[in-house]
Amino acid sequence: MTNHPVPTAVAEALGRYPEPIRMRLLQVRDLIFVVAAETEGVGPLTETLKWGEPAYLTEASGSGTTIRLGVSKSAPGHCAVFVNCKTTLIETFRAHFANDFAFEGQRALLIPTTDHLYREPLVLCLRAALTYHRQKPTQKIRPA
Repeated sequence: MTNHPVPTAVAEALGRYPEPIRMRLLQVRDLIFVVAAETEGVGPLTETLKWGEPAYLTEASGSGTTIRLGVSKSAPGHCAVFVNCKTTLIETFRAHFANDFAFEGQRALLIPTTDHLYREPLVLCLRAALTYHRQKPTQKIRPA
């Protein structure tokens, strides 16, 4: 667990999910903060709600695209990591991690709530989202 307290509005939003989904979303939330802290140039995150879901913005640095956490209507038993559908992120994630995650269109990476959390691939995906605006179009996902 990170030392980032959950803001009241975010805690209330997370509290609406069933326990397995809430716990996995909290794991992903913690990982977002860890990746942001370990990635040069990302800086502090803004944690807020967008469309009633927890959202993580790189407002201070402008380095990345917004990451939202929730559940997709097409996969209600999975947690969803949403990114802007106008980015190339999901296309890139699908090309690299089709065996680790399921996807919804160009907007969501889907994570099972009960299976193993593929931490390292998820770290790479989160880092790519948090640095999206700094990346060159030809750059590949790579470990730090």
